[in-house]
Amino acid sequence: MSPAPAASSPSPDTDAVPIIEPELPLEPELDAAVATATNGRRPGLLRRLAASVEDPVLRILVIATLISRVGRGIFLTVTVLYFTLIVGLAPHEVAIVLGAASAAGVLSSLAGGWLADRVSARRLLIVLSIVDGVGLICYVFAHDFASALVIAVVVGAVEQAANSTRMAIIARAFDGGRRVHARAVLRTVTNVAIAVGSGVGALALLAGTADAYRWIIVGAGVMYLAGVTQLVKLPRSVDAPTHVPSPASAPTATAATPDTTDAAADTTTAGPTDAAPRRSRFAHSPWRDPRYLGLTALSAIFGMQFGVGEVGVPLWIANDTNAPEVLVAVVLILNTVIVVLFQVPLSRGTHDLRRAGRVSAIAAWLMAAACLVYAAAAGLPAGFAIAVIVIAAIAHAFAEVLSQAGGWGLSFELADPVRAGTYQGVFSMGYSLGAMVAPLFVTSTALTFGLGGWAILGAVFLASGLGTWAIARVAARTSTPAA
Repeated sequence: MSPAPAASSPSPDTDAVPIIEPELPLEPELDAAVATATNGRRPGLLRRLAASVEDPVLRILVIATLISRVGRGIFLTVTVLYFTLIVGLAPHEVAIVLGAASAAGVLSSLAGGWLADRVSARRLLIVLSIVDGVGLICYVFAHDFASALVIAVVVGAVEQAANSTRMAIIARAFDGGRRVHARAVLRTVTNVAIAVGSGVGALALLAGTADAYRWIIVGAGVMYLAGVTQLVKLPRSVDAPTHVPSPASAPTATAATPDTTDAAADTTTAGPTDAAPRRSRFAHSPWRDPRYLGLTALSAIFGMQFGVGEVGVPLWIANDTNAPEVLVAVVLILNTVIVVLFQVPLSRGTHDLRRAGRVSAIAAWLMAAACLVYAAAAGLPAGFAIAVIVIAAIAHAFAEVLSQAGGWGLSFELADPVRAGTYQGVFSMGYSLGAMVAPLFVTSTALTFGLGGWAILGAVFLASGLGTWAIARVAARTSTPAA
């Protein structure tokens, strides 16, 4: 674990009401790049984003993500209608196919991180991306429930394994605040690319023919394969080391927690050389790290807020409010705009454990408030309902941005660097579990019980976010002696 770096001014006590400083310092490398590019003037958003990808590894990942995620946006736009109108699946069959794909992703998230610690992470990501692209193209050959199910499970599993591998690469290629910054930049690019892909996918919806759907899906797969042309440029430095580093040979050992340092020291002094790797793998397992498992569980619970946006809000607008259904698209666009504009600046500094805890707490309060405001839209006249839902959507979007920033910082800083891939795989698996459970949980609370259900959702999000804050607060205190 990297120690929380000392800030230029003392951080507020985490026992106090959590706040975000209005101005956060840039990372040193980014600050220098921005200053050079703008002759010392405060840069605009585009200049800051351009300067933020000066690092060659991040630039490769950004270009690959930009290309492949356009394909993802295309596919997400046409998936459900393709299954129902072209393949001819019943609604319950579509639900089973999508649910099975999510379930496969739960296990593959862990497997992807585990493999990234044992084989070349860059080669693994290349192979998974190729299989992902080919899998998308194979959807044009789905003609019944069974074939659609098999393809969806394979694509869902490969997609999540690739995500875990990508997280492991980020964990090794960067350190401190650069990790969170890289993750925030990639998420911003992802949202932009998916928005573009959604517009392209709309062409198939306008045409409405089977050939249009199939050709647009082939195009989505080709975009995935085109992204691989960038991934092959990744350097060998993103791969896992061939041996477990000792305190004497690896700088990262000095940043580990006391327990991790002791474990690493034991592997270098006890027993024969051939026994050391076996003991080190056991000592550095995330399954023996209750703090990290707790963080993963709480992040998975808070991650169900994506289910609120994807399932709860659209159905709530359509069935329980007087707002027009087109508001669903407006809310989606509003969310995308907020993520694109604010994910990078609000993620800055969250590699500091205290700051990561504070933004997680703020996200918890915002999400709890958003749930109650969503509920208030029921029964209001159309104009008032629209205004209330937009206010809730803004709070929801900022809760999403802040929760992601805090979660990334904690997931990187509390992980043992010796097994970065496995730790990130466990963390990604938690998110996959949350995504799988979210639709059922949201529909069985907010959409079933109305105001009471939304209150339950808000309480769950508040408890999980404040729990994450508590973990960060304790970790910040105990990491000071190690630093």
